[in-house]
Amino acid sequence: MDWENITPEKIIGKTTANLPKFLPILVPLFIIYLILSNCFVYIRPNQYGIKQVNIGFKTGLQEKVYNTGLHFVIPFGVQLMHRFPKDIQVFELTNYAETASLNARKQKAAHIQTSDGFFVDVDVSILYRISDPYKLISTVGPGKLYEDNGIMPKVEPKLKESLGEMTTEEFYNSPVRSKKAMYAKELLNIELNPKGIVVENVLVRYFKYSDELQKNIEEKKLKDQLVFTNQAKARSSTEEALVKKVKQEGEANIKIKLEEGKAYIITKKAEKDLYVRTKKAEGNLLLSLAEARKTELINEAYQQKGSDKLIGLKMADVYKGLDVIMLPSSGAYGINPLDLNSSIKMFGLKEGKE
Repeated sequence: MDWENITPEKIIGKTTANLPKFLPILVPLFIIYLILSNCFVYIRPNQYGIKQVNIGFKTGLQEKVYNTGLHFVIPFGVQLMHRFPKDIQVFELTNYAETASLNARKQKAAHIQTSDGFFVDVDVSILYRISDPYKLISTVGPGKLYEDNGIMPKVEPKLKESLGEMTTEEFYNSPVRSKKAMYAKELLNIELNPKGIVVENVLVRYFKYSDELQKNIEEKKLKDQLVFTNQAKARSSTEEALVKKVKQEGEANIKIKLEEGKAYIITKKAEKDLYVRTKKAEGNLLLSLAEARKTELINEAYQQKGSDKLIGLKMADVYKGLDVIMLPSSGAYGINPLDLNSSIKMFGLKEGKE
C-alpha cells in the first residue's frame, strides 16, 4: 500500500461511498432507538413512578404507582413520568459541610434558644423516606419540591419546639437529648405524614454554644466529673474493703471447717480405737471365761466315775519320760509300777473299781 499517497480527502471519499450500503440497516435502528428512548421510561429499583397525562380523556396525575421496570409513555409532552426516590434520604443541618453525607441536602445548623435563655447551634441529621409518591406530588409538587416545600420549612421550627425545652446543661445529658430528638421526630411526622413523607429518625450529631459559654460549661463539667470520680473512688475503696472483709471471713470459715473436720476425724478415730479395744476386751473376756469353764469342766470330769483311771493313765505318761529310776519295791513305801492300785492309793485317790 502506498501510504505516502493517502490523504484525508481520499479516506472521506471512500467512507461516503460505502454509506448507501448501510442505510437500509441504520435507518430502522435509528427509528427503533427514537421510539424506545421517547416512548418508554425506565424506573430504577430504588424509585417510584407517577404518570401525568396532559392530553387525553383522563388528564392530570394518575394514582397508580409505577415500580421498577420499563413503562410506556406517549412522548412529545402528551404524558410525563415523575420519578421519586424509594430509599432513605438524608437532610442535614450543619455548619460543617465536610461532615455531611455526600448526597444529602444541606442547610445551616439549627440555632436554638434553650429554656434558660442561651443559644446553641445544633447539627442534626433527618432521615426520612417517601411513603406515598402520589400524595407527595399532589400536595408538594414534582421534582425536589418535597425538600424545598416539604422538609426544609418544617425542620428547624420543630427542632426549636422540642430541643428548646432543654436547659443548657441538659444538652450534655444523652438520655434527655435522645428523648427530645424522638419528640422532634413525632412533631415532624405529624406535619409530613399527610404529604407522603415519613421521618425515620432525628439524630443530634453535634452542638456548640458561644466560645465563652462553652468554656464555662466544660470547666463546670470537668469539676463535676472530678467530683464523680472521687465519689467513685470512695465507693470503690468501700467495696474493696467489703470484698477484703468477706474474703477474710471466708478464709476464717474455711479454717474453722478444716479444724472441725480434723476434730471430727480424731473423734471418729478415737471412737474406732475404743470400739476395737472394747470388742477385743470382750473377746478376751469370753476366751478367759471359756478357758475357765474348760478347766472347771475338766476338774468336774476328774471327779466323776472313771477319773481314777484317767489319772493312772496320766501317771503312766509321766513314767514314759523316765529311763531309769531307783525306787524301793518292798516295804511300806515300796512301789510296784505294775500295781496300778497301789499307785492310785499312793497319790491319795480312791481305789479304782472295775
